[in-house]
Amino acid sequence: MTDIPALAPVPKPRRRLSFEWLGVAPFVIFVVMFLVLPTVYLLGAAFVSPQGQFTLDNIYALFTPQIMAAYSISIRISAASAILGALIGLAMTLAIIRGKLPEGLRSAVMTFSGVASNFAGVPLAFAFISTLGRLGLVTIILKFVGVDLYGSGFNLLSFWGLTITYLYFQIPLMILIIAPAIDGLKKEWSEAAAILGAAPWQFWRYVGLPILWPSFLGTLSLLFANAFGAIATAYALTGSSLNIVPVLLYAQIRGDALQNPGLGAALALGMIVITATANIIYLFIAARAERWMK
Repeated sequence: MTDIPALAPVPKPRRRLSFEWLGVAPFVIFVVMFLVLPTVYLLGAAFVSPQGQFTLDNIYALFTPQIMAAYSISIRISAASAILGALIGLAMTLAIIRGKLPEGLRSAVMTFSGVASNFAGVPLAFAFISTLGRLGLVTIILKFVGVDLYGSGFNLLSFWGLTITYLYFQIPLMILIIAPAIDGLKKEWSEAAAILGAAPWQFWRYVGLPILWPSFLGTLSLLFANAFGAIATAYALTGSSLNIVPVLLYAQIRGDALQNPGLGAALALGMIVITATANIIYLFIAARAERWMK
């Protein structure tokens, strides 16, 4: 009986670093420098007293009436602009995609939405002051025809004024995000429902809206986070007349109000927790909606 020669062990191939990672390297560096490191810094600074000692007073101060009121109005403004923006944006997207409007209107609306969703800050505040301010163009036109906008109680530097301003970029953002989900509604489904004798409202009640519901909820949470973290538009429009968290935080950073860097870090940390929660909800629901659409 002949001996069978032992096979030589096959050397394992060395793993080489793929050059494809170089493409995402700028993104990773950007996230680490402007997201991870500032968050870690705020996490540490929130527990430091003005004397440089460890303290929990900054966290306890978040529950004072003034700061709790700021968080309350910020959450209400973000929720109002998110809900209104989501509903209006959904209706507009359904009209341009599933409606019988001209096909060229969709490209025009989507192009405008891509620009308007990123239009914020001082230019947006100036645009609304010039339009709906006390001497704004629309205000003067309405007053000329007999409608006194400010006489009826409206004020641009108020809760609803800031909410309406936020809608300028909330509605386009909703259109951009919800459009792929509406495109995923196959026409065969509505045709099959019609063949079976279902009315259009029955199709939307039992088929269309249940399918869009996860995407709608996910986008709603993203719109909330988008509005809650806005600072430039709110500060340029209302200044310190509206007590919201971003404005209070900005005043703290400048040293005009609380003059406690640790408390400012705690304010920012609270905002990070709220916006991160909203974004996690969006990512979770969006992942489930994507699996459903497949």
